[in-house]
Amino acid sequence: MILHSDCKFFKGSVPCGPHKVKGVHCEGCADYQQIRERILIIKLGAAGDVVRTTPLLRRIHDVMPGAHITWLTDFPELVPRRHVDEVVKYSPKDLVWLLNREFDIVYSLDKDKEAIAVAEQVAGAKKFGFGMDRYGRCRVFDERSEPKFLTGLFDDVGRANTKSYPEEIFAMCGFTFAKEPYILERTVTREWNIPHDRKIIGCNTGCGGRWSSRLWPEEFWIAFARAAKGMGYEILWLGGEQEHEKNLRLSKAAGGIYPGHFSLAEFISLMDECDGVVTQVTMGMHIALGLGKKLILMNNIFNRHEFELYGLGEIVEPPVPCGCYFTPTCPHDSMRNITTAMVLEAVARNV
Repeated sequence: MILHSDCKFFKGSVPCGPHKVKGVHCEGCADYQQIRERILIIKLGAAGDVVRTTPLLRRIHDVMPGAHITWLTDFPELVPRRHVDEVVKYSPKDLVWLLNREFDIVYSLDKDKEAIAVAEQVAGAKKFGFGMDRYGRCRVFDERSEPKFLTGLFDDVGRANTKSYPEEIFAMCGFTFAKEPYILERTVTREWNIPHDRKIIGCNTGCGGRWSSRLWPEEFWIAFARAAKGMGYEILWLGGEQEHEKNLRLSKAAGGIYPGHFSLAEFISLMDECDGVVTQVTMGMHIALGLGKKLILMNNIFNRHEFELYGLGEIVEPPVPCGCYFTPTCPHDSMRNITTAMVLEAVARNV
């Protein structure tokens, strides 16, 4: 019997899709798609970084339409299944399987220890991005990755960078970024019973426990929400479990809609109800961009050039930079220098 193990649909242990639907065997199958390139993408996290890496898939499919893509990640729910053949969650049992495979191209886009270790060990004819040196530290596979490597080593180099994150990773992989948009799949359909007689502004109030330097004060959120409602907008409070108590306080003080916190897929569905989103630098900003929402991004400690907004909004920053670059806590409390008036004006211009 003829078996096409080099077909994109072949599974090796269970029937393939075309067989289940049409009853066909490999010989003479009209759906046979030969794998031309075996590609591994290593992008574990954070969640927002996984989302903003998805534009790379568009270019890979354009340049290598016969590619079979495997993506290793900590956030499989954020990897678009229609564009990736195998989504592998980082786990011991899956690593045993992965490290015994061979790839034509490995795109290693994380500097974390576990990511560079996998990139160094896995068999790949060509490797781009980051690997591991003999001291167990991050190294680059070639000179194309050096600029991104250096921005993470030296603050002055990072501050001087004028390329966005997508530009940087495209360059690492040997491509030129051409504004390819994010790919974010809507995997949950849910009726939220949210009225749409007014434009809805999503207020994404969290940014994780580590980076308190990015948090906008609660009293500012309250003042903003009250004023925005007075301008004719409706407020939808957004966040995860960590923001639950905060969002209860904010919604009680300023009004608006707070349905609660949900799974990531449901959170994406809920944010899709918004016309615009106000957020600090966090996963929520990338989800908003993936959904094509208007975005007001408050930023105080990162290089603004890092963020590609695709013309969907604007970045609001303190009038005078505080000097705290990539720091978890800010002694100057510089987010207080982003006033509610500044954010309201940005919303009025964009939403």
